[in-house]
Amino acid sequence: MSDLWRLSAVELASLIRQRDVSAVQAAQSALDRLDAVNPALNAVVDHRPDEVLARAREVDAQLARGEDPGLLAGVPVTVKVNVDQAGYATTNGVSLQKDVIAAQNSPVVDNLLRAGAVILGRTNTPAFSLRWFTGNGLHGDTRNPRNKALTPGGSSGGAASAVAAGIGHLAHGTDIAGSIRYPAYACGVHGLRPSLGRVPAYNAALPERSIGGQLTAVSGPLGRTIADVRLGLAAMSARDPRDPWWVPAPLVGPDVPRRAALCVNPDGMNPEPAVVKALQEAARRLSDAGWTVDTLDAVPPMQEAADLQIRMWMADGYEAMLAAAEKEGDPGALVALRGQRDKAADANLNNFSAVLTRRATLTRLWEIFLSEYPVLLLPVSAELPFPDNLDLQGDAAYARVWRAQMTQIGVPFMGLPGLSVAMGNAMSSVGPSPVGVQIVAGRYREDLCLAAGEIIEAGDAAVTIAEPDFKPAPR
Repeated sequence: MSDLWRLSAVELASLIRQRDVSAVQAAQSALDRLDAVNPALNAVVDHRPDEVLARAREVDAQLARGEDPGLLAGVPVTVKVNVDQAGYATTNGVSLQKDVIAAQNSPVVDNLLRAGAVILGRTNTPAFSLRWFTGNGLHGDTRNPRNKALTPGGSSGGAASAVAAGIGHLAHGTDIAGSIRYPAYACGVHGLRPSLGRVPAYNAALPERSIGGQLTAVSGPLGRTIADVRLGLAAMSARDPRDPWWVPAPLVGPDVPRRAALCVNPDGMNPEPAVVKALQEAARRLSDAGWTVDTLDAVPPMQEAADLQIRMWMADGYEAMLAAAEKEGDPGALVALRGQRDKAADANLNNFSAVLTRRATLTRLWEIFLSEYPVLLLPVSAELPFPDNLDLQGDAAYARVWRAQMTQIGVPFMGLPGLSVAMGNAMSSVGPSPVGVQIVAGRYREDLCLAAGEIIEAGDAAVTIAEPDFKPAPR
């Protein structure tokens, strides 16, 4: 049973629940895999094997008593270092926070545990979770297990790198501007940013930056199968009274016509040919499965939504955030913040009120559009995954990165769910590169994203587990 780490979360949970294998066996297999590949990746930056095995024994004891341990029934999962896990530092990749030890779990961690998960370890993020690249002075750089020359994505780069390499069967990530969807895209796995309010969020050790709940980073799952992503969402989304913005929406909504829109070039995004090819192939698979797919030249405003999302995000305590980044001395965080100074410069109550008013208008336009087209296919990025640390290569490179990520930034402004679906490989300037597509649906219709994602997924060979063949990551 040493290769249990290869199984999907759905398969493993079933085997453990039926007591064909034990949770301890699954945990030990996961720990062995972590020991084998994490030194090359630096995806998991904090883990305690004794606690992992003790938790697995708890699950086995529940099963022995005839109790149902929950949906995840002993499945090893990873958790990002920017959410509270009791007894661990909520570092968010920042040395200034290395001693901020959580006294209690965040809601999403509690939900995973209540669902029977075994938390395998905590995954890396860029400092302050501010980049689409993952590295910091506290924990070091995380590598992409598919190709070390590529970014693993960010900010949930450790989560995506881990699950792509078989370290855990599911990964927890957070997303405010692509931080789940882009790492999934870059590492060749699937990742879901749920609707705002779907998964409860709260950090007692270091309260999350948010404006009235409007900009709280949304937690969601990354996995190697769409079925695993669905399972992870079900586990993460249970109510927690600490989040007043949690919404009791059903996980499965009413039937809608199987109709989708394809827009390869929203607001002049100009994606590169490999991205367009993947989108057209995804549309073909939906069409072959009986969906009506219309190709559109335009969708409701996306660039404006992205600009306003950045403005609202950066205006939320910008000067304090910049001062903290300067004290930390992290070059990536400083580049990200200084590059958006103009969008934070005019922050005041009147401007913020105007942004919220416009947000309501754009959300209305998008909900009307998605009532006609329940599913929308969009690029995840205008480019294949970037060479690692591209954003640090000067002003032009920085602008190129942010321009390419327009849909990732814009979709959250309306609170919409977005699913990044892996679709194999293409060839980039630095070698083989994952490629994929983004599926968007109306608020609280993650089920539609996942239904379309399963059809697209079925047209490919299963997502492979990456076998990194490079030396340990430098620290």
